[in-house]
Amino acid sequence: MTDREKILFVFGTRPEAIKMSPVIKEFGKHQDVFEPFVVATAQHREMLDQVLGLFKITPDYDLDIMGENQSLEDVTTRCLERLSEIIQLEKPGMVFVQGDTTTTFSGALASYYNKVPVCHIEAGLRSHDNFQPFPEEVNRRLTTVISDIHFAPTKLAEENLLAEGIPQRRVFITGNTVIDALLEIANRKYEFQDPLDKIINSDSRLILVTAHRRESFGKPIRDICHALEEITGRAEDVNVLFPVHPNPQIKKTVYESIKNTDKIHLISPLDYEPFVHIMKNSYLILTDSGGVQEEAPSLGKPVLVLRDKTERREAIEAGTAKLVGTDAERIIGETLDLLNNEDTYNHMAATKNPYGDGKASKRIFDIISNFNFAL
Repeated sequence: MTDREKILFVFGTRPEAIKMSPVIKEFGKHQDVFEPFVVATAQHREMLDQVLGLFKITPDYDLDIMGENQSLEDVTTRCLERLSEIIQLEKPGMVFVQGDTTTTFSGALASYYNKVPVCHIEAGLRSHDNFQPFPEEVNRRLTTVISDIHFAPTKLAEENLLAEGIPQRRVFITGNTVIDALLEIANRKYEFQDPLDKIINSDSRLILVTAHRRESFGKPIRDICHALEEITGRAEDVNVLFPVHPNPQIKKTVYESIKNTDKIHLISPLDYEPFVHIMKNSYLILTDSGGVQEEAPSLGKPVLVLRDKTERREAIEAGTAKLVGTDAERIIGETLDLLNNEDTYNHMAATKNPYGDGKASKRIFDIISNFNFAL
């Protein structure tokens, strides 16, 4: 490594920023050796800004590419052009990308075009179905081909990479950086205000629901909403809290489908800090989010995954999460089983989180400090 190696950290969505922030902070502690630069594409503007404030990250470049009804083609081309300009201007020694968004793939491709090494955080996740999730599965597979260093969160992720021919010397198991971020926020004191305070602190058990993926558009999200109404009708002591994603194809369907608003509380998306503390106060969680599948086990919360396939098999295999899809009857049955069967609930709640111990960022820093890209 040369003195003051310049590193570009690229992200565009809220989950990326959450998972990248502890790594940025770790490298920021060592500015005698590294010069970190932060680039936000703002693929998701409003939800990204929440996290930047929470973790006190100020981007050196904010591309603000988000447009109304943007297509994947729009996001990809705008990211690629703007990121290439910044890479050519700053001439970093390496570029960090995270996860599987269109920003991730575009950042890796822009770096490759400019012959800059790519470091991929959360590498090796696979559903082995190019359209579930879409477009994330192909984004991460293409990013793998381009990347020079692969930070795999788990042993299974490492095995996926090795099976695809990635050299062992370029793959490192670190744990998932989302646990670093989660534990930092979960350990902060937080007080809810009304109306959330009344929902969180009622005598009823709280079911937290999130659903936003493209494969949930249409009938799947309608079936999820039907299941929620049936669950609240059959279980007396429950409240459902559903922060509704702003995507019009989710928001419109949910508000048209949910009629029982006494027990099902539809709210706007939450900032990350209150969301973490709501997870802490939940009895169980229904989600199609990848990040929540990783976070909830650290908080001892069972997760029912509202997807047919998941690239996060570790939680399923460990027993802290269960894949239930979007079939209404399956969701109803599995949820009621957790509500009514104490043994089933305790088994899932007590399972150890397979995604890490909160020290992934330090491992990534140590690896980069001693890595020789020439080998």
